[in-house]
Amino acid sequence: MLWSTKVGSAFLAVIFFLLVVVGGSSVVFGVDGSTRVEARSVIVDAEETIADCYRVVADADGAGANVSALLAILEDSGWLLSRAKVAYASGYYGFALDNATLSRDGLSGVVAGAEDLKKAAEEESHWDFMVNVVGSVVGTGIVVFSGFLAWFLLKKRAARSVA
Repeated sequence: MLWSTKVGSAFLAVIFFLLVVVGGSSVVFGVDGSTRVEARSVIVDAEETIADCYRVVADADGAGANVSALLAILEDSGWLLSRAKVAYASGYYGFALDNATLSRDGLSGVVAGAEDLKKAAEEESHWDFMVNVVGSVVGTGIVVFSGFLAWFLLKKRAARSVA
C-alpha cells in the first residue's frame, strides 16, 4: 500500500510538472490566447479613451474651467493603464485585463464632466465680459451725462443770478 501511494503521488507530480512545462502557465492559471487578445484590445481602448479625455479636459482648461478633479481621475487611470502594460509585458494577461478595464471604466464621466465645466466657464466668461465692458461703458455714460446735467444746471443758475 505504501508503495502505491508514493507511486501515485510521484505520478501526479510528474503530470503536474508536464502540464506546467509543456502547456505553460496558461493551462494551470486559466489564461489562454483569448485573454491575451482581449487584454491587448482593452489596453488599446483605454489608451485611446485617456487621450480623448485629456483633449477634452485641456479644452475645458483653456476655457478657464477648474479641471483639477478631472486631472486626478486621469492620473489614476493613467497609473492603472501603466500597471496593465507592465503586467501584459510580463505575461500576466488577466491582471493586465483587469487593470486596463478599471482604467477605461474609471473615465466614464470625464468627457461629460469636462464639457459641463467648459460650458460653465464660457458662461462665466460671458458674464465677466458683460459686467466689465458693458458695465464700464454704462458707468462712463452715466458720469458723462451727470457732468453735462450739472454743467447745464450750474450754467442756468449762473444766468439767473446775473440777470
